[in-house]
Amino acid sequence: MVKLNRIYTRTGDKGSTGLGDGSRVAKDAPRVAAYGTVDELNSTLGLVRLHAGGEHDPALARIQNDLFDLGADLCTPDFENDATAKHPRLRVVAAQVDRLETEIDAMNADLDPLRSFVLPGGTPLAAHLHLARTVCRRAERLAVTLAQAETVNPEAVRYLNRLSDWLFVASRVANDAGRADVLWVPGANR
Repeated sequence: MVKLNRIYTRTGDKGSTGLGDGSRVAKDAPRVAAYGTVDELNSTLGLVRLHAGGEHDPALARIQNDLFDLGADLCTPDFENDATAKHPRLRVVAAQVDRLETEIDAMNADLDPLRSFVLPGGTPLAAHLHLARTVCRRAERLAVTLAQAETVNPEAVRYLNRLSDWLFVASRVANDAGRADVLWVPGANR
């Protein structure tokens, strides 16, 4: 269990931060950039939830919890040695990705197929979901960059990829099941 008695520690005053395994790295290290952007995504979902109700809010609450799992996963290097670690490490698992896929399929079942790309906008909820989707894509890019340099749990990258799809489909649902989607018209302003 997490217990925080004091918020500031002064240990990062010179530009380094502690990882989940106790090692220290620069605050601009690729690993920190990846889990920091996951934290930004979680905060963005907090804003999304101000506009969400009904079926979206409980799902978004589950996703926010998953994002803390994901942050803990990305914050702890040495994925390949988890089996021999002194303490169990929290990692994103395939079941979390599978849940997103199931929810995407359920939401998408009632939507008409797209005939154009969707511009971010529509209802306030849809617009905020699009913003979250773009932050999610950035987190995914940073996780992929990290995975090119260090070993990363592949389920972490899969989760971010699937979550961006979830956020897109949820934005269509929020736009009156796609009827209020703002569609791209190629070359409309030439």
